[in-house]
Order: sequence, then C-alpha cells, then structure tokens
Amino acid sequence: MGNFKNKLASFMYGRYGMDDLSNFLFGAYLVLLIANLFIRTNIISILIYAIIFIMFFRTFSKNIYKRRMENEKFLKMWKPVKSKGSMTIRRIKEIKTKRYRKCPHCKSVLRLPKKTGKHKVDCPGCHKEFEVRILL
Repeated sequence: MGNFKNKLASFMYGRYGMDDLSNFLFGAYLVLLIANLFIRTNIISILIYAIIFIMFFRTFSKNIYKRRMENEKFLKMWKPVKSKGSMTIRRIKEIKTKRYRKCPHCKSVLRLPKKTGKHKVDCPGCHKEFEVRILL
C-alpha cells in the first residue's frame, strides 16, 4: 500500500489537485446524477460527462496559475451566495431565541433577543439609536 501511495504522490507532484471549484463541480455532478435517475434525458447525461471531464482536467492540470485564477473568479461569485445561505440557516436555527433586524442607517444585520414589543437599539456599527418592533 505504501508503494502505491508513493507512486500516486509522485504522479500528482506539480499538478493542481482539488480546490473549491472542483468540490462545487463534484456536488453538481452528484445532484445531476440523482436527477438523471428520475428524469432520463440526454442533456443531463451530457452535462454529467462534461462536469466529469472538467473536474479531471482541472485536477490533473499542470497550469497551476490558470487554475488558481479560475478558482478565485468562482469564489468571488460563490462567497455572497454561501454567506446568504449560512445566514438563513443560522436564522432558522435561532428562531426560538433571537430575531434579526437591519440597521436603517448602515444596513448591518443585528441579532437581537426575542423580547416582544418596541425596543430602542444602539447599532454597534454606526452607533446610531433606532426603534425596533419585535413580534411573537
């Protein structure tokens, strides 16, 4: 087993390997594969093969600079989507104890305790005071 590991390591030396874009492509591959089980179309099959080809091409590529630039462009697009999704999940998890409101001045999101009624809140970002109404 150690000999195979060494051969694989020497083969991958100087190659790009996996990154966030490759992980996203793998997730898209799995979703399309499951969708293809229920909806059998040639378009989904072609997309599956295209994604596999792109994943292998990026993983075994020796042009590290170009692959890194592709990953940076992907991360610029993916970061806002991921942060919005994680914020939504966090809101759902804390729905029994917290409420989230935006500051009307600086637009930052504040996490407030779930106490019904009207409250005066001091924003930690812009230090302006405003009134918040929290319902049940």
